[in-house]
Amino acid sequence: MISESEKAIYNRTARLVGPEVMDALSEARVILFGVGGVGSWCAEGLVRSGVKHVTLVDADCVSISNVNRQLMATPRTVGQVKVEALKARLLEINPEAEITALQEIFSAQTADRFDLEHYDYILDAVDSLKDKGELILRATRTPAVFFCSMGAALKVDPTQVRVAEFWNVRGCPLGAALRKKFKQNHTWPGHKFRCVYDEEVLPNRGADGTVETDLFNKAQINGSLAHITAIFGMTLCGLVIQDIYDKTLAK
Repeated sequence: MISESEKAIYNRTARLVGPEVMDALSEARVILFGVGGVGSWCAEGLVRSGVKHVTLVDADCVSISNVNRQLMATPRTVGQVKVEALKARLLEINPEAEITALQEIFSAQTADRFDLEHYDYILDAVDSLKDKGELILRATRTPAVFFCSMGAALKVDPTQVRVAEFWNVRGCPLGAALRKKFKQNHTWPGHKFRCVYDEEVLPNRGADGTVETDLFNKAQINGSLAHITAIFGMTLCGLVIQDIYDKTLAK
């Protein structure tokens, strides 16, 4: 339920969606995997919209290279645990929100630690192909609504960000790699799900061709911009808000 102080915070939201939707937003339980360039903005949008129960999952710490695109990343927060830095930010927006910060990585080895059945919405903003594939398979076998973000790097044009069902995503290397992986392994998602994606794929004009190492994997680090990652994240958030809105009004 919405407290008196929250009614002031969410006055403009409530004017648009009404009290029943506000109650539904406040009761929804969301788990978000990955709080980088996409996930951090998604979390911000959720809490600013009235979602109170959010679990953040990410094993990494803020680095100076995150500052150009991740919401909680500033020179002051460099070195802090990402989920803790983001939790502090979200509680500044709504001190009554219930934000759970888990400094963990989702993988086949750790998947059983997460009670996915507990959530109404499971959101994927994971970068790793292997871990993303595992999350998709597990999340789509729960009763939760699942939404997924494809890769937001190597893009400049904000008008090309769009939403489609996973098997209809085109022009996205990550989406193609996931489909190929599922077909090769003869493993299939439990149900259809929608993805945020973008067909634009630009070259790294400033890349030196080296391979950098992040906390867990060796990977080519691609360039990305704040306006694109933020649009991806807010679109992912918007899918949740719209789903809650539509289902509440349909009752």
